[in-house]
Amino acid sequence: MHSSRATRREVLRVAAWAAAAGAIPLARAQQAWPARNVMMIVPFPPGGGTDAFARPLAAQFNKQTGKQLVIDNRGGAGGTVGASIASHAAPDGYNLFMGAVHHTIAPSIYPRLDYDLQRDLIPITLVASVPQVVVVNPQRIPAKNFSELVKLLKANPGKFNYGSAGNGTSHHLAGELFKMQTGTFITHIPYRGAGPALQDLVAGNCDLMFDGLGGSAPHIKGGRIRALMMAGRQRNAAFPDVPCAREVGLPDYNVTSWYGIWAPRGTSAEVQTRVADEVRKAMATPELKDIWEQNGADFPNLTQPQFASFIDGEIKRWAVVAKAANVRLD
Repeated sequence: MHSSRATRREVLRVAAWAAAAGAIPLARAQQAWPARNVMMIVPFPPGGGTDAFARPLAAQFNKQTGKQLVIDNRGGAGGTVGASIASHAAPDGYNLFMGAVHHTIAPSIYPRLDYDLQRDLIPITLVASVPQVVVVNPQRIPAKNFSELVKLLKANPGKFNYGSAGNGTSHHLAGELFKMQTGTFITHIPYRGAGPALQDLVAGNCDLMFDGLGGSAPHIKGGRIRALMMAGRQRNAAFPDVPCAREVGLPDYNVTSWYGIWAPRGTSAEVQTRVADEVRKAMATPELKDIWEQNGADFPNLTQPQFASFIDGEIKRWAVVAKAANVRLD
């Protein structure tokens, strides 16, 4: 009897040791990431709304992990060039992608994309959500408020232009939606990203933009451009004096710029979890909370399934807008 109890104790002890030993490699694997620097493709040139959130997040990631989150700006074709590169990157945990609302518009207007957003990239987390804002260069458009802007545009069809981050981006579709809802005509000028478009707006080389607030905020505060309307149904706390779309008679003009992180399909679940955890940890810091607040942005803090569902809804929503505006690109 005593021998039987001893044998059973030995079995249990060996089983417990084996279980613990099996857990050690997994724990080490999870703790090991990141063992080296991580590359994050930002599919637009420097200086736009994506950079406004990607770079502070990268700086905080560096502090938290001791490794660099290296920003690789790959602009072109409304963000689809960078998305294509990211979708074909090695799924080794050291390649990430910060995409935006533009990437849920692209499937409806680009018939020959060489990647599928929902098949080739894994949604990790939604980093920032910020309303779009109608901004003008005050030297080129003297309107002091939204009604003056609409009156000026209606009196001069085709005379004024708006810059965008590229064909098929949210900036472009926001402009087309604005034209449909206000009965105005403005010439569209596509750039290789929001950064270059914004630089031209500030310099006086284009007239207005429908921009994500994250990119425009510093220039609005500096007086270099003028904000005339926030998209959506409420004012933004960072700019309480700027009326929202509902207040100026456009209750259905609800356009939000948002930015999220994806990983190439095949990236391990452990790394996906670690990335999401590091983002949440970073977003809990006073530094990032302050930057997001200054840019009028929210951190939605969605789970991965919630982010995936959000993406699906955005793809369907923008397909309706693209069809109504008759936007289709080769």
